[in-house]
Amino acid sequence: MKLTNVEKKENFQVELSIIVEKEEFEAGIQAAYHKIKGSVNIPGFRKGKAPRKMIEKMYGVEVFYEDAIDHCYPAAYDAAVKEAGISPIAILAMTDATVEEGELKLGLLVQLKPELTVKAYKGLEAEKKAAEVSDEDVQAELEKMAQRNSRQVTVDRAAKMGDSVKFDFKGFQDGVAFEGGEAEGYELMLGSGMFIPGFEEQIEGHVAGDEFDVDVTFPAEYQAEELAGKPAVFKCKLHEVHEIQKPELDDEFAKDVSEFDTLDEYKADMKSKMQAMAEQNADRAFEEALMGKLVEGLEGEIPEVMVEKEIDFIVNDYSYQIAMQSGMKFDDYLSMSGMNIDMFRSMFKATAETRVKTRLALEAVVRAEAIEVTEEEMEKQFADMAAQYGMEVEAVKAQINAADLKMDLAVSKAVEVVKAEAKVAKAKKARKPAAKKTKKAEAEEVSTEKAEDNE
Repeated sequence: MKLTNVEKKENFQVELSIIVEKEEFEAGIQAAYHKIKGSVNIPGFRKGKAPRKMIEKMYGVEVFYEDAIDHCYPAAYDAAVKEAGISPIAILAMTDATVEEGELKLGLLVQLKPELTVKAYKGLEAEKKAAEVSDEDVQAELEKMAQRNSRQVTVDRAAKMGDSVKFDFKGFQDGVAFEGGEAEGYELMLGSGMFIPGFEEQIEGHVAGDEFDVDVTFPAEYQAEELAGKPAVFKCKLHEVHEIQKPELDDEFAKDVSEFDTLDEYKADMKSKMQAMAEQNADRAFEEALMGKLVEGLEGEIPEVMVEKEIDFIVNDYSYQIAMQSGMKFDDYLSMSGMNIDMFRSMFKATAETRVKTRLALEAVVRAEAIEVTEEEMEKQFADMAAQYGMEVEAVKAQINAADLKMDLAVSKAVEVVKAEAKVAKAKKARKPAAKKTKKAEAEEVSTEKAEDNE
């Protein structure tokens, strides 16, 4: 590989001109030949046994070029960016891919992370709410705990919102069953909103053993285009109705869910923990508000590819969480939710933009403050990560990009710089409606205001 030119473009973009030399490209062609020869039929040869020269004679020497380029360019790209001393965040386009005299000429347009600036990062002001936990807050948390410890009891009555039901259903459109609209023994919490609008409400009022139709209309933006905006009928059979019964909030409840013998002791411990959490949340909200102020002063253009890559990260993480928690495939989740991937991604664009802007703003603070991370700090972080994941330190180092980790630590220091220099504004309390003033009071107030103006 030869890097022949590095041309800087606008908006932190760089075009790399690369030559993959004859020997390297020949290896790529040979790899491409072995990859596709099994799918090529040449008269007189068994499938997959035709020599490379015969295939090239019949289809042209370019027949292997596309796969050969795919084989060669990743290694050529890695070597080129290393030689150029840059760290692109994305390949935007392949501007050239021509073969001349056995050599491959590549042109790659890449995006670098922009180095933006912030107008100010010291003396930023944000509100910090008081962390107060009331007895009513504790009682509400107890109610949630009781809900989590509730049990389902089969009841012989009509289903109502808040019940859990087990039923079969099969969907039809114009009398024809459609794919993905059928299940047996499905358990559903009425009122959960898991099904399309109008479905759960039509189960309410039925008893176990009932067979009935549910008439609905799919949302106009439903993922399955053949169903979107169209009416459908679901034939249902209700098998069981379960009532959710919550335990009494008493000493026995406290013994069941905690290490305490009385409800009062449990409530006191809960209030203490909630207070600590409230203080953490107030600190976090204050930090987020400061980051918002910091981002307001961010100067420079942000590449759209950075936002898209952040959305990729969010969606992949969401997909993983769904699989871990429910075992459901992501595509099935989208279908049940009546969304397609573009609709789902659009939900996170604002979040992704905020994350990208905040990171770039903090990196600007790192540069402005010349923040550094010591080798001791790096080693401690590697050791902490090794302990967290139950791995050897060297194994962690082999999997983590040291430069990225160092910047992460520097950014954490930048957050502390911004917080240390910040001004705390007390949160404004909601004002009660003022009592109606008498004519005399209004006159006195006007008189006072005029006296102050004269001073």
